[in-house]
Amino acid sequence: MISSSKRDELIVSKIRNGTVIDHIPAGRALAVLRILGIRGSEGYRVALVMNVESKKIGRKDIVKIEDRVIDEKEASLITLIAPSATINIIRDYVVTEKRHLEVPKQIRGLIKCPNPQCITNNDVEAESKFTTVSIKPLKLKCDYCEIYITEDDVIRQIL
Repeated sequence: MISSSKRDELIVSKIRNGTVIDHIPAGRALAVLRILGIRGSEGYRVALVMNVESKKIGRKDIVKIEDRVIDEKEASLITLIAPSATINIIRDYVVTEKRHLEVPKQIRGLIKCPNPQCITNNDVEAESKFTTVSIKPLKLKCDYCEIYITEDDVIRQIL
């Protein structure tokens, strides 16, 4: 029989400094690593936990990255594929900043419009711009050509 203290042990150890991205929907942790450009050869110590129980969302993934703080652009992209995620910045084993992600109403320059005729794909100075139509399920509308894209379209661009 396993004692309750054994069951409550951490799957991975705490990190001294860095970022913990928690409450990632199950199966999306690899996409988060892709957004962060982490392929394993960068030298970061990374812990990846997938499909663990979560009281908040049922099943979740967790990513811990030592000695790396993510920037606003990376956080915005993570929001599009993991709107329930939280980003915790860790300093000396203590959470010093906790960010709850929210899908913004306007998304500029982060993702491409899939329409090859869209001006953003034909003018180097045109920046893509999408308006959020719905969050669950994610649906975005290009402000130029009015094409709609979904969460699957966003994930395909990232992966």
